Amino acid sequence: MQVWVSGLDALFGRVAGRFGRVEPRRQARAYVTGLLAPVERKNGWQLAEAAGDRQPDRMQRLLGSARWDVRGMRDDLRKYVVENLGHRDAVLIVDETGFIKKGAKSAGVQRQYSGTAGRTENCQLGVFLAYACPLGRALIDAELYLPKSWTEDRPRCREAGVPDEVEFATKPVLARQMMARALQAGIPVSWATADEAYGLDSKFRRFLEQRRIGYVVAVPKNQFVACGLPGDLRADTQVAAAPAEAWKRLSCGNGAKGPRLYDWALATVHFETEPGYRRWLLARRSLTPNAKGELEIAYYLCHGPAGTTIAELIRVAGARWAIEECFQSAKNEVGLDQYQVRRFDAWHRHITLAMLAHAYLAITAAQAPKARTAWPASHQQRSVVSWHT
Repeated sequence: MQVWVSGLDALFGRVAGRFGRVEPRRQARAYVTGLLAPVERKNGWQLAEAAGDRQPDRMQRLLGSARWDVRGMRDDLRKYVVENLGHRDAVLIVDETGFIKKGAKSAGVQRQYSGTAGRTENCQLGVFLAYACPLGRALIDAELYLPKSWTEDRPRCREAGVPDEVEFATKPVLARQMMARALQAGIPVSWATADEAYGLDSKFRRFLEQRRIGYVVAVPKNQFVACGLPGDLRADTQVAAAPAEAWKRLSCGNGAKGPRLYDWALATVHFETEPGYRRWLLARRSLTPNAKGELEIAYYLCHGPAGTTIAELIRVAGARWAIEECFQSAKNEVGLDQYQVRRFDAWHRHITLAMLAHAYLAITAAQAPKARTAWPASHQQRSVVSWHT
């Protein structure tokens, strides 16, 4: 318990300068302590009770009107994670998660598809950035997605606390903004990964290429492997032509039931890129048929240093699940989704404090005896695409 308390004291020593007065700093510490405590629901009332307050007024004031630098705290959070988990083989992962809401007052809420619910719901969507490496993983940044129905209605935005300078931005644009902040801070990282929503965005991929960050991003089956060349070759048609010997059964990491095994095929894409770098098309095929009797295939566009092995690309592809694990643990353990706020600024404040609590858990676990585990070791492997056989 002493180690736990002293670690929390040290963490808040890092962020103390983000508060102009001692009262909101103490309240923020009580808020994070409540998020870490075995409180049934991490909302204002129960967090206030855990802190010994009779009313939730102080907690509500912390998220609503108290003056403190939430963006600066995000910088402190990122630095805290990197100092404790930083690794040259780290992967930046971007993804979104949904927050089911009632009514129409919460900033950004509307009926939209939520992958969390698996259907269209009245919800908010947050785009998050995670840092994952052999030592652990943690969420380091987040942005609330505002649909056009919101940004085109400025009175509605003002009522929900959305600053006038905040304009419509797609989810890939929000992802680029967060990645730019992380890279400008000089974090150690070699790779990035994301699902189709971001992988099919050419500007997102080009952003990473320009900064010499390798990527393995999911794309739809009709994604063109090399636009502008005769035939404009699609990912699915190229994979369908792969020879049998191109497929290799490999694991992309351990899951709840052991190694996540798939059949993988890798092809070099002969298309212009930076000197010393290459492009690849990576395919992942399931081992068992789906309900239709078909083997499901996922497609990835990859870019990275020449000589990168298939094992390394598979490692990066498998790392995307780390952010799903972050979402699950942050919601279950520190109340990431249990807020009761409507305003844009209050959402970012709660999310930042929840990410801080989640990072504290991740780092505490990583530093515990025998907690550190290594990622799978790489195995050396070596028209428009050339299949690796």
